[in-house]
Amino acid sequence: MQNFAGHEKPRKPPLCHGFSLLWGLLFGLCMESALVKACPTMCHCIEKSGMTVVQCMSRSLEKIPSDLPRDTVVLLLASNHITHIPNHAFKDLHYLQELDLSNNDIETVDVGAFQGVSDSLLFVDLSNNRIQSVPKEAFARLRAKISFSNNPWHCECTLQEVLRELRLDPETVNEVICHTAVQEEYAGKPVIQVLDSGINFCNFHHKTTDVAMFVTMFGWFTMVIAYVIYYVRHNQEDARRHLEYLKSLPSSSQISKDFDTISTVL
Repeated sequence: MQNFAGHEKPRKPPLCHGFSLLWGLLFGLCMESALVKACPTMCHCIEKSGMTVVQCMSRSLEKIPSDLPRDTVVLLLASNHITHIPNHAFKDLHYLQELDLSNNDIETVDVGAFQGVSDSLLFVDLSNNRIQSVPKEAFARLRAKISFSNNPWHCECTLQEVLRELRLDPETVNEVICHTAVQEEYAGKPVIQVLDSGINFCNFHHKTTDVAMFVTMFGWFTMVIAYVIYYVRHNQEDARRHLEYLKSLPSSSQISKDFDTISTVL
């Protein structure tokens, strides 16, 4: 019977270890490349001049895809049914330079919509949507050129503050029209034209606030006066009734006379 106690387990040659490490490295790189290059099923991804272009135009999308390639440089989402740009919608797209969201149904833009891409973006197209107002914080750090044309804008203080901080596309700047305004006379006019004429929507905002405060204070004052008048009249009525009651009581002199009469009789 053979004794195996002194025998060592055969070792793999170093070359085998080298091949294992190489295959593991290649597999890891392939998996990482697949994650980066993965394209949404409803979109078409192409390489153009070394840049990844993701084309999702006219695909009846109702929201922005969440599985976009991380190396996306150009993202085309025009002519869909997107209604909302949520917070962190593009947070992993650190190379994104051009974003086209034109001809959608966008009504709201969240405060953190462009967080993570504010430094890389060069152009954003939000034209031909349904945007009436936007939070100024959403575009606070954005340095991109933006197209806001053909939206039903409500011209008021917040919009004025947003536009003063942005780089509007010069080719479409006159198509940013006041659909409604805090002053009706400015409806239908280009926003920039109104602002360049010296109009300050923030002044109207403050005036409206002041008027509202005045109306509120006047209402309270009227209520106080009405209460005082009611209180005085109510007390006057009580006082009158009390006086009438006192007058109806017999006087002390009459009581004395009646007492004398009774004494005489007795």
